[in-house]
Amino acid sequence: MCLCGGFAEDNARIILLAVVLAAYMLAGAALFQRLESDLEIRQAAEFWRVYHAFRRHHLRGSPLALQRLHELLYAYGNASATGIINKRRRWDFPGSFHFVGTIVSTIGYGSTAPQTTAGKAAVVLYGFFGCSGGILFFNLFLERIITFLAWILRSWHIRRLRRRLRKTTLASRRVSKSANTPKRSSLPDILDDDDHVDLDQWKPSVYGVMLYLSAVSCIIACCAAALYASLEGWDYFDALYFAFISFTTIGLGDFVSTQKPSYPHVHWYRFANFIFLVVGCCCIYSLLNVTSIVIKQGLNYVIHKLQYGNRDVAAPYLPRRQSSVSTMYYSKRRPTRFVGRDSIRAEDNSETPRRMSGELISMKDFLSANKVSLAVMQKQLYDAAQKQRGGGSLAATPNHQMLKPGAVGPLAIASEKFESKSTINR
Repeated sequence: MCLCGGFAEDNARIILLAVVLAAYMLAGAALFQRLESDLEIRQAAEFWRVYHAFRRHHLRGSPLALQRLHELLYAYGNASATGIINKRRRWDFPGSFHFVGTIVSTIGYGSTAPQTTAGKAAVVLYGFFGCSGGILFFNLFLERIITFLAWILRSWHIRRLRRRLRKTTLASRRVSKSANTPKRSSLPDILDDDDHVDLDQWKPSVYGVMLYLSAVSCIIACCAAALYASLEGWDYFDALYFAFISFTTIGLGDFVSTQKPSYPHVHWYRFANFIFLVVGCCCIYSLLNVTSIVIKQGLNYVIHKLQYGNRDVAAPYLPRRQSSVSTMYYSKRRPTRFVGRDSIRAEDNSETPRRMSGELISMKDFLSANKVSLAVMQKQLYDAAQKQRGGGSLAATPNHQMLKPGAVGPLAIASEKFESKSTINR
């Protein structure tokens, strides 16, 4: 398979994704058919058994009674579907607020739906702006949560880095004392300079962000399931299933919360239900977007294998990652130039021994988990925007044009496209 240019690679990626999704959907259809088909047949057989038993014992030779039975079953089915039997009111203010919440969040359980023509027309207009605002809110939350997690991971990274550099420096001091060399007065200044070590210098691993988002989402889902199981009377697994269906905005509607006529502490329960739905949807939305980055990397890997085979060629979509430690530390010491991927050679001929000569070797394993980072996605998003503008790749652009660490996910795509249009118009 030959990929010529970035557009061909983008087309190959979307075609490959379509094929994978089609295969995934076919496998899912076969799986759920095997799991659910037998129960559906048994339930249908049980209904007709009860129906015919009722007719034999109570409706012998009475066509009018049979007609009224059918009318009763039809009316009962409609009343049960619209939720007006043995359930709370749908269109009081709390019920209406629950309904608009399912619209804005795009969950759409289907348990509540307008019946009037005016109500249906209002849903079209209200849902258009409501869904737009909800998606914007999710994207803004995605930016903030990714930036917050990056700040946490950066703090841990700097703490581990300081500890490792301090140990290495103390070891080099012991060697210098034993060799009677001049004593170095202080630790490397990177340990005391936080301004140089910011999110622009170090990016967290996308797998680390996905791990922490998964943990937070699981904790929220488990706490929500405990609440629903106790107040709704569901099994804990059913409550956990409802939490996943709601947080992912799938909204099948087989389980819906706050539908009983009465609850203990009903106002607190409705408030807690609202908070769980908002926070859960935001966290799962962020997790799904981060997971899509990993899926995209997998597609890129497959395309790279199809294009280059088993040849040891660096993937064009992966940026070369240099050690942030070496960049921050050695740039303060003397001019350096990169010889290999992770090796550094001094350009001056001074006889001053190079500090931390074994640092790159000792930090290699320490930083190996960060080879696939959020910077990969940022490069891909920027490359796509630049190619649409007729520009080059990110490798040829200045550093100040790179996307900010928080500008990730779907909102970054929209923002970059709007900026490119405005730039062209100017």
